[in-house]
Amino acid sequence: MACIFCRIVAGEIPAEVVLREPDVVAFLDIQPLADGHVVVVPRAHVALLEELEPAAAEALFRAVVRLARPVREALGAAGTTIGVNNGEATGQTIPHVHVHIVPRREGDGAGSVHTIFPRGARRPLGEVGEAIRRAAGGLT
Repeated sequence: MACIFCRIVAGEIPAEVVLREPDVVAFLDIQPLADGHVVVVPRAHVALLEELEPAAAEALFRAVVRLARPVREALGAAGTTIGVNNGEATGQTIPHVHVHIVPRREGDGAGSVHTIFPRGARRPLGEVGEAIRRAAGGLT
């Protein structure tokens, strides 16, 4: 088993676990962006968010919601940034879907998701929306 998250879930690698549930494990990131940076992973090895079965996705995000307040309160944070790097191009370095919960403070120097990309012209929203609906089989 080469996946580090699978090895943590299996108990082969020590981790500071903050939540264990039947389908999900959450632990402190060993390279935290801030004190209290938690990583929430499904027990099943799945590389990308869209590959999760619906029940596994529900369990994953239920755990994220359950932990967001305790992470914020325990660290005295003003808020949390919750994010998923989904695919290698996004910076996902471990091919096992995971959600980051990062405690944030006013003036901590980190930006919002809107600071990831430069502002500029984008394709018309209707054109992009139509392409997504078509790819999803006609969602409305």
